Amino acid sequence: MNVKKLPFTSGVAATILSIVSGTLVSCTNVAPNGDKATNTDTTNTKNVTDISTQTNKSDRNPKLRSVGVTLGDLSNPFFVVMAQGAEKEAKNIGGSDVKVTVVSSGYDLNQQFNQIENFVAANTDLIVLNAADSKGIRPAVEQARKAGTIVIAVDTPVEADVDATVTTNNVQAGEISCQYIADRLKGKGNVVIVNGPPVTSVIQRVDGCLKVLAKYPNIKLLSKDQNAEGSRDGGLRVMSDILVTFPKIDAVFAINDPSGVGVDLAANQAKRRDFFIVGVDGAPEAIEAIASSDSLYAATATQNPRGMTVKAVQVGNDILNGKKPASPNILIPAKLITKENVSTSTGW
Repeated sequence: MNVKKLPFTSGVAATILSIVSGTLVSCTNVAPNGDKATNTDTTNTKNVTDISTQTNKSDRNPKLRSVGVTLGDLSNPFFVVMAQGAEKEAKNIGGSDVKVTVVSSGYDLNQQFNQIENFVAANTDLIVLNAADSKGIRPAVEQARKAGTIVIAVDTPVEADVDATVTTNNVQAGEISCQYIADRLKGKGNVVIVNGPPVTSVIQRVDGCLKVLAKYPNIKLLSKDQNAEGSRDGGLRVMSDILVTFPKIDAVFAINDPSGVGVDLAANQAKRRDFFIVGVDGAPEAIEAIASSDSLYAATATQNPRGMTVKAVQVGNDILNGKKPASPNILIPAKLITKENVSTSTGW
């Protein structure tokens, strides 16, 4: 099964080209469960434009004029939807003159450092940050905030003093996914966790899963540390090796849907039908797989990628205008889509 990638808008393409050019002349430098849950949704957006003007911090007024967005991987539809949400809400708040730059880090920490430096150099009002490395990005965050730039972390918390963090309740996502696994297995069987990048959101999902599985002594965890890099190719690679190692598997928990789709591909190639797959995201390809009678995909814990970045821009604008959020850690609940309810569930 192939992953369906959302097409870039022309504005996104222009943004990527402009950032590549900017990177050539830039220097290279080598937490959190809140109690507030917010559900938001918006429609798709149009073009993403590049920041082309510079302003001095001392000349700023409370009007939102520029937003920089750095995301994990724009080949993943999840992040494209996040980009659309940020661009749309920035225009809603500040009008058509708000300048928005969206870039992909490719989970490369050095690349993300450069991107943040470029945002700061352009006197960007607000940075929406999906960290490539929750710990390693701290110096870049500190530099940005020292320069007076507002930084809102999205999708994954960072170990740095950001202005606010907007994430899915990732612990909950791991819990409901693996409770489904435990219930379907009736508390007995062999389970694999296909892990991902060392970012807080992934760690929390796995922690939530492990917390549930620990209640079932007859569930054996065969593997939990293989990093599939959150991608379809990574899921295919990791699961192909795991299938060779373990002849009997009953269920797989994948930390996101792209890697889960890769697991499904590996099973098809190996002609293995002895297990089912549960992922996280609510990605279109996962919803399609769950609805299919031929797929091993059984469930996914949905996120709200558009809602996260919409909320991040709203909170960032409030901070720009002197209004801090009641809680700096804003959680958006996850819910489980299964074969039983997929026909009535809405995705992104």
